[in-house]
Amino acid sequence: MRRPSVRALARPLAGVAAAALIPLVPAFSAAPAAAEGIVGGFPVDVTDVPWTVALSSRDRFGGTRSGQFCGGVAVGPTTVLTAAHCLEEDVLGSPPHEVPDLKVIAGRTDLRTDHGQEVAVRESWVNPGYDDVSNSGDFAVLTLAEPLPPGAVVAMAGAGDPAYAAGTAATVYGWGDVSGQGDYADVLRAASVQVLPDTLCERAYPAGGDGSYLAEAMVCAGRRLGGRDACQGDSGGPLVARGRVIGLVSWGSGCGRSGSPGVYTRISDALRKLGWDRAGHSHMAG
Repeated sequence: MRRPSVRALARPLAGVAAAALIPLVPAFSAAPAAAEGIVGGFPVDVTDVPWTVALSSRDRFGGTRSGQFCGGVAVGPTTVLTAAHCLEEDVLGSPPHEVPDLKVIAGRTDLRTDHGQEVAVRESWVNPGYDDVSNSGDFAVLTLAEPLPPGAVVAMAGAGDPAYAAGTAATVYGWGDVSGQGDYADVLRAASVQVLPDTLCERAYPAGGDGSYLAEAMVCAGRRLGGRDACQGDSGGPLVARGRVIGLVSWGSGCGRSGSPGVYTRISDALRKLGWDRAGHSHMAG
């Protein structure tokens, strides 16, 4: 089975400038992409969505865009959720604990500036049940060395939350590719999408194709005709509906393609597997 089109940046080869970062897998958009957005999106100030953060390593990705390679979402003062595949050796070149400057950047709209804060990652935990063939269980937890400012946290949608209902308006955030052609944003972008029926992604991604859509672990979102989507470099970033995070950018076929919606890690599934409640508190023994 071919590896799913995950949406992290690939680590540049030695001697390649950071500005020439290449997607982990080839991607393209069949629909015209707006020049100003994720794919069909718009600029947004991070002060309006302070829980949207960037994962950074200048050692691995250079300093042009603050070393950004994935996104994340702050769900607690020192707790960030991101995609499991963002922390794979295919992306980082080594296990995350061996990356000397792995950080989370908060409060920085434009990656070319030094606004906001860069917080060291004290500990990383990758879901051991992550399946890199289907992409089921694509989530990881970063524990920060110091807390983010008050208010820089978003609520999580638990099982049964109406925010997961098909047709619900949602927004995805990130600093990734704006066209599917390797045109990476310097400024935070957002795209207005909809939660789509699970059946749409089940038809688009049957077992044995680019990946396997599993409704209990994933959320299908985008536009039926394409044109608005997350893309490479947006992995781990939040999909938000009704003021709550419902998904993490995970995978898809191309970016913004009609008939190939974006696939997101379902937050309620991550909560269940982590033993957390919607406030991020653990109910697991020990």
